[in-house]
Amino acid sequence: MKLLRPTLGLLCLLLLAPAMAQEPVNPDPWEGFNRPIFEFNEQLDKYVLKPVAKGYQAVMPDPAERGVSNFFSNLRDANSTLNAVLQGRPGGAVRAGGRFLLNSTFGMLGLFDVATRMGVEPYRTDFGHTLAIWGAPSGPYLMVPVLGPRTVRSGTGSVFDAFASVEMAIDDAGIRNSLRGLDIVDARAGLLKAEDLVSGDRYIFLRDAYLQQRRALVNDGVVEDSFSDFGDDDWGEEF
Repeated sequence: MKLLRPTLGLLCLLLLAPAMAQEPVNPDPWEGFNRPIFEFNEQLDKYVLKPVAKGYQAVMPDPAERGVSNFFSNLRDANSTLNAVLQGRPGGAVRAGGRFLLNSTFGMLGLFDVATRMGVEPYRTDFGHTLAIWGAPSGPYLMVPVLGPRTVRSGTGSVFDAFASVEMAIDDAGIRNSLRGLDIVDARAGLLKAEDLVSGDRYIFLRDAYLQQRRALVNDGVVEDSFSDFGDDDWGEEF
């Protein structure tokens, strides 16, 4: 399985190459398709995810909730290590891998973030970032049912990251799916306070915020001033 993971990523890239062949001036040419999916996701969030997240936050003590978030962050460090290797960034691989080892051992499977306390800061990356480094353009913005915003490139990366995740090493499908469900609920609970920041057309606001976040990731945290304002559709660079 481990030998097949890079092959899977390259296969996904080849299958989606026509959609990514040219970087769009308008990053959202599929808006007519994306908006109905966005509305579906909004209703799903309103009646299912948000109430569950509120209940989760209400019953979970703050230390326990923090521990769950740390646990899943630790799993993402393992994924970041793999992608840093694929990107040819040994420094990032050592940093992310070091965090994973420290938190998995001294941090009790990642429940405690001892690595940060020891001065080992996170190196966040994913296979969408790896594809960008390999030269793949972002492709159009895409709203995915349940999973939310993506670009063609980051969506392709999500497929690879899912198969390359630590969770995939768990043979029991019930435990694996329960972990994924808990991860989704925990992530949604962490966004409850951020809802107050959303203004205007929610679709445009969240789309532009996501594209800026992806651009910052690809550029190692640097976003040019010309792309700093939400709502600017005249974008020709990679995300």
